[in-house]
Amino acid sequence: MWITLLLVFAFFILCLSQSRADWGGMHVNWLDGLTRLLCKVLHRHPGLVLPLPEQGPAIVAANHVSGLDPLLLIAASRRPLRFLIASEEYHRPVLHWIFKAAGCIPVDRKGRAEQALRAARRALEQGEVIALFPHGKIHLDSDPPRPIKAGVVRLAIWTNTPIYPVRLDGITAQGHVLLAPFVPSRVLLTVGKSLPPALEIDGLKAELTRHIETMQKHPHSFS
Repeated sequence: MWITLLLVFAFFILCLSQSRADWGGMHVNWLDGLTRLLCKVLHRHPGLVLPLPEQGPAIVAANHVSGLDPLLLIAASRRPLRFLIASEEYHRPVLHWIFKAAGCIPVDRKGRAEQALRAARRALEQGEVIALFPHGKIHLDSDPPRPIKAGVVRLAIWTNTPIYPVRLDGITAQGHVLLAPFVPSRVLLTVGKSLPPALEIDGLKAELTRHIETMQKHPHSFS
């Protein structure tokens, strides 16, 4: 039993040593380290690549192809990311406490999304980083076109916050949620230039769509 406890403790310390963002305490920070280890070892993640400001609000927006995607963004950031997440995912048994501890914001996709937007707006006004997938659900390149939702650009305009677009590629288990984190990949993160909230809603939506759907050959790529 002592050997088992020592191994568990050693693993906990290893995860803490890999943490790069402060989520508010060791009880959460070790998960940050675990996420980075998983992404580096199993998915060849390049590490810190998001050019976020050291402090102040920011919005990270990416395409969404699998359940691995949030982990890849966490592993790319030196700051905690508060994800907007579908309420049915937020309340999954076992995983709920992790989502809650990480400050995820549940989104009711059946008609009360405004409540989540208000919570996200408050977080941005307090200088936090919001991360979301503006297609609203998993959307593969092979799927029919799906417009991104306006919530992300509304948040940017309301709070005068730049959007950092990210394109995720190379995920092996695309289309899968729970399986994707455990199937080895060689991921590619393409980070676009930040989009200032100076455009009107439709213009900013169009620019964000262009970045996360078509920038595979953008010069700011990391793999």
